[in-house]
Parts: sequence; C-alpha cells; structure tokens
Amino acid sequence: MTVESAPPGTGSRPSSELREPPLAGGGVPVLRHAWRMVRDPLAFMSGLRDHGEVVRLRLGPKTLYAVTSPELTGALALSTDFEIAGPLWESLEELLGKEGVATANGPRHRRQRRTMQPAFRLDAIPGYASVMEEEAHALTGRWQAGEIIDCTTEAFRIAVRVAARCLLRGAYMDERAERLSAALDTLFRGMYRRMVIPLGPLYRLPLPANRRFNGALADFHLIVDEIVAERRASGQKPNDLLTALLEATDGNGDPIGEQEIHDQVVAILTAGAETVGSTIMWLLHVLAEHPEHADKVRAEVESVTAGRPVAFEDVRALRHTNNVVIEAMRLRPAIWILTRRAVADTELGGYRIPAGSDIVYSPYAVQRDPRSYTDHLRFDPDRWLPERAKEVPKYAMTPFGVGNRKCPSDHFSMALLTLVTAALATSYHFEQTPGSKDGTRVGITLHPHDLRLRTTPRSRQG
Repeated sequence: MTVESAPPGTGSRPSSELREPPLAGGGVPVLRHAWRMVRDPLAFMSGLRDHGEVVRLRLGPKTLYAVTSPELTGALALSTDFEIAGPLWESLEELLGKEGVATANGPRHRRQRRTMQPAFRLDAIPGYASVMEEEAHALTGRWQAGEIIDCTTEAFRIAVRVAARCLLRGAYMDERAERLSAALDTLFRGMYRRMVIPLGPLYRLPLPANRRFNGALADFHLIVDEIVAERRASGQKPNDLLTALLEATDGNGDPIGEQEIHDQVVAILTAGAETVGSTIMWLLHVLAEHPEHADKVRAEVESVTAGRPVAFEDVRALRHTNNVVIEAMRLRPAIWILTRRAVADTELGGYRIPAGSDIVYSPYAVQRDPRSYTDHLRFDPDRWLPERAKEVPKYAMTPFGVGNRKCPSDHFSMALLTLVTAALATSYHFEQTPGSKDGTRVGITLHPHDLRLRTTPRSRQG
C-alpha cells in the first residue's frame, strides 16, 4: 500500500484487525520514558525504530504514539485525520501564540497561507537577491585573518538580518539580532523541557530557570512589538510580508486582529532566526570538519564564477554546494521533533490510534535510519546526486515538511543557505579552537553548544 493510493485513515481496515502498538522499553517509575527523553533524546528517539513502526510511549501519566518509518511519517503529515497539536505545540504556544500560521488548523491556516505565500513564490525569490548577496559577503568581510569567530552570534546575525530586510523591510541591526539569538536559545531549551515533563503550575514558580525563561519570552515579544510599531509609525507600505499582514482581512472581510499580526511576525522571525541560524551553525561545523568538501565547494564556485564574488544568480549551478547543504540538514535537522493529534479514531500502519491521541516523530531519527541510507552516519553529499538520490525512500528526507504544512520558505531558505555556504568556503579555511564545544545542544531545535572556529583566509590558489 502506498501513501498516495490508500493513505491510512479511519475505516481503511476493520477495527477488529487493528493492533495495539508495542510499548517502548526503558521506562522508569513516575517519569516513565520522559527520563530518557531528557537524558539522551536523540538516541532514545532513534532507538524506537527497533521496536516497530508505531510505538507507545509514556511521559509521566500521558500516553503518546511514536512513528518511526518514512512511509508512516509521510502518511501522518498528509492525512486529514491528524492536526497540528500535541505536546510540542502546547509548549510553543507561549512563544508562537494561538493565532499564527505555525499553530493554526483548518480554514484559518489556509487563509494565513494565502496571505504569506506570495512572498515565497519562486518568481519572488530573485527580488531578495541583492540582500542575500550583501549579507553573505558582509558576513565573511567582517572577519580578520586568524580571528576566532563565535558561530552562534554570526549565524543568528545573518539569519535575522536577511529575514528582517527581505520579509519585513526593516533595517534591524546587530543588537536586535543578538537579543533574538539569546532569547530563542533560552526559550527553545525551556520549551523542550515543558514538552517532555509537563509539570504545569511548577513552571510558574519564581525559580531561577523560570525567571530566565520568562525574561527571554518577554524580550522576544517586545522585539516583535517594536517591529510592528516602527512600521506603523513610518506610514510606509513597501511590498513585503509585513505590509501584507497589516492589510490582510479575515474570512468576513474585516482586518485581522493585532494578536494575529503579532503571531505571524513571531512565526517569520522564529523560522528566520532559529531554524536558518541553527543550520548555518551546522554548515560552519561541516566546513571545519570536512575540509575536503569545503575545497570541493570552493572549486565548484570558482569554476562557475571565474573568480568574481559568488552571486545569487550562481546558486542553481552550484550542485555540490547545494548537496552539502542538504546533507548537513539530513544529519543535523534544525527541527528534530514534531507532534500531531488524532482528530478521530483512526489507524496508522495497521495500528489503532484513538481520537485525541498525541503522536510524536523525529525527522532526525528518520533521516539517520540505516534502512533508508547506506553508511547512514557518514557525511556524504554525493548521496544527493540524481542517480543516488532516487534510492532514498519517499519521506525519508523532509527538512521542510510535506503537504499543506510544508514550510512556505523552503526555496528562500535553500537559496540563502547555498549562497552563504559558497561565500564561506571560498573565503576561509576553518578549524575548531580549544574550548570550542561542537556537541549537540538539544531543545526544540538542534545546534552546537558553543562552536568557535579560527578563520584562515584562502589564497587565490586555494
């Protein structure tokens, strides 16, 4: 059965034929599997594939269903029997709100997608070319020979500046980017803990961790309010996503509310800062750890540009560079865990899923599955060459999601990431310095703990 021909759904099999998913092992009293989700979540989610395609989990008193195979994660994302909800989205509500495109379902989500989509059409992306080029070359142009760069600061700076300049037409400088970086790091780690260990009222106690979380949350929302207020005060209406939001109407033709505008800007900055910034950090890590691929990127860029600075118009010709980006996202996806909720009694892979059940799955685990990838932990950009990419099972690589929840900025993000990677690899050699911490920092997103690299300028001869 293929997902396209017969997607799992209510009534696709007689209820008497449906099975109860097996319970994952390794639980502890009270917390059950939540303890392992806190201690080593990546290993835990990756190990669930050994128990089956659908597995039951217990997070304290709550039962969840984990989906582990590419086919069923694709079916989950495409089926109307499941909606955006569950512990991940509940933990994110304080940041993303309830009225933005990230958390909306049904008609509201479709209306919001229609408002945002024009900014991300393929024919709109070249309009952002000059900003992407300026920021990519400004990133490398700031550094001095032998300088040790703080990759977190640098990655978030360019991610926020590009999102702000392209989508919000704002001249938001480094101070605001650094505030966003600090706030999001605290928020996404805190939200992950709230998802895994839902202690409810205890998170409202005036404990140091809670005070840090609440301070970061307040500063993030203040930044969003500043952005919207500055646009209104300017009286300007540039052709950008923020203008589209300020002029958008609801299903009755009335202007959308202030809270929805706020939540939509939150979604733009969260995607632009956290996910793109995290990916740029991993790409810097790749260039340091795999100099052979950095050299290959540099050679490809030189062959395309003949020595001039790499430009947006070159992106399509940079095949290996693009594959380096894809492989980095395969092994280190910014968004590594997602949840859905069953809206009706249904089935998935022959297993019974009751209405109201929460389902969790991990793109990180699916994209590292040895059943889908030969030499699955090896960094191998050539696996995305056309003749090899066709061997990868459908839905085994979905860095931007699938279906109507697919990230609308996928082409925008890929163009930026490819351009930044090309600019980095042609300008510098990178190596880690003593004290650099390249281990994975797990929150709602993944990025290195504290990656610090020394830059050595490349000569014309490489």
